[in-house]
Amino acid sequence: MKLMAQLAMVMNLDKCIGCHTCSVTCKQAWTNRGGVEYAWFNNVETRPGQGYPRQYQDQRKWKGGWTLTRRGRLTLRSGSRLKRLLSIFANPDLPTVADYYEPWTYDYDNLLSAPAMDTTPVARPKSLITGEDTAVTWGANWDDDLGGGPAQIGRDPVLATLSERVKLEFEQTFMFYLPRICEHCLNPSCAASCPSGAIYKRSEDGIVLVDQDRCRGWRQCVTGCPYKKIYFNHKTGKAEKCTFCYPRVEVGIPTVCAETCVGRLRYIGVVFYDADAVLAAASVPEEKDLYPAQLGVFLNPHDPRVVAQAERAGISQEWIEAAQASPVYKLIVDYQVALPLHPEYRTMPMVWYVPPLSPVVDVLAGTGHDGENAGNLFGAIDALRIPVEYLAELFTAGDVGPVRAALQRLAAMRAHMRQVNLGEPVRPEIAASVRLSTTEIEAMYRLLAIAKYEHRYVIPSAAGSDAHRLDALATGCSLSSDGGPGMTAFDVMDDKFHLTARPAEDGNGVAAPVDKARRINLLNWDGKTTIGLFAPAPDTAEHRNGAKPVVEQTR
Repeated sequence: MKLMAQLAMVMNLDKCIGCHTCSVTCKQAWTNRGGVEYAWFNNVETRPGQGYPRQYQDQRKWKGGWTLTRRGRLTLRSGSRLKRLLSIFANPDLPTVADYYEPWTYDYDNLLSAPAMDTTPVARPKSLITGEDTAVTWGANWDDDLGGGPAQIGRDPVLATLSERVKLEFEQTFMFYLPRICEHCLNPSCAASCPSGAIYKRSEDGIVLVDQDRCRGWRQCVTGCPYKKIYFNHKTGKAEKCTFCYPRVEVGIPTVCAETCVGRLRYIGVVFYDADAVLAAASVPEEKDLYPAQLGVFLNPHDPRVVAQAERAGISQEWIEAAQASPVYKLIVDYQVALPLHPEYRTMPMVWYVPPLSPVVDVLAGTGHDGENAGNLFGAIDALRIPVEYLAELFTAGDVGPVRAALQRLAAMRAHMRQVNLGEPVRPEIAASVRLSTTEIEAMYRLLAIAKYEHRYVIPSAAGSDAHRLDALATGCSLSSDGGPGMTAFDVMDDKFHLTARPAEDGNGVAAPVDKARRINLLNWDGKTTIGLFAPAPDTAEHRNGAKPVVEQTR
């Protein structure tokens, strides 16, 4: 047994309201720069829908993830090493900009500098790639307005695998939101696809990163990732991806997306797993067995034998204690209400999801029934407007059993806590019906409903002592060179984001003239003062000498 530690995330879909705060803050922190205007390390999709990029789940088209050969050996779906080598200069299995969307901004300068006129000036959409006028036809979450409509039913790759009965019922269902980041898989196909060996998985915490010094821009990793969470920077010619905000977690604070989440739906914690068992778990013949196989890879941090093995592996006491208090392990293993996203890709993903239950309560209440009565809830799970089969295609490779069991546990939690909150006699048979005790039900409620900050994010602070060494290992990460902010030294960030005001200079030290024709982009503004956006700074001898300017008062 080779024990290793992995930082993992669980998202409770019951709480996601689709506000995109996580996407915006991630964008501002990591991809607010040239070359990756179209890239969203964190995006929120609406289900049903095609996703981002469009139909990324159709691996018959994009050939991502792993598959089994006739001999039962695990191989990349994109083909053998020879086949990938022959297509290294012209990879045909790549999403285009149209599949993602052509990023755009608006001609804000026309609004700010237009002279007085009888009509209202217009801010036309401008392509962030070409700078020319563009027509907005698709976006990172265009499905938010289209989801659930009859025209979209045949375009969702997940729905395409379901029966005609489910498709017809789906017109009457509701939408739910699915936030996505890089899965930081235990068996990452992106790393296996990279001809340069630039993608690696850190042994300290399992975070998957891209070494920018070794990346040659072959883009085989984009094909290899079934979740399409690796992006090509067309400015630097390098691949980039979600970094799990490694500079933050190294010092014990959560990722930007988790920190800013309005619904408090994200959980981060440490999971111990047996690295020697990953290949066998990913190679099980039946896809429906992949979810229980991955559960079998995880190790119980409370087992004295596991603790002893962790100590022999050099894992610090802080990490062991963090694994024992991990909310992720509790939701995945103890309560088994969190499920992996598309385990059939055989990458062993480490971002898991609690399936949504709330709409069934609303539906029951709308029909005049008690929406939180145990009998009503259990009976309505299989009659959900959103088919359980659809959730199973997302989270358990089509096996409805684990999805139904997770929803029943969530329903039991609601029914039990309703009795507690109303002062009614507690019925232990409700918890027993889902193989839990009343104590476990209430502990699950405290974690899912009212958990405090320190209980949702259990990140070992001992990582802080290793921060400099880990940062040195990750100097080639997506965002530590010219391709991104790096988030290390202030002078580097200052140089990239112009945190301190200073005029541009030519080779002789003379301030360069301001380009008044430069379009103002409020969404991707780089911090430079722009005429028309801010008042120009005073340029007087007194001001340069440090004297305070005289402000004329008007009456």
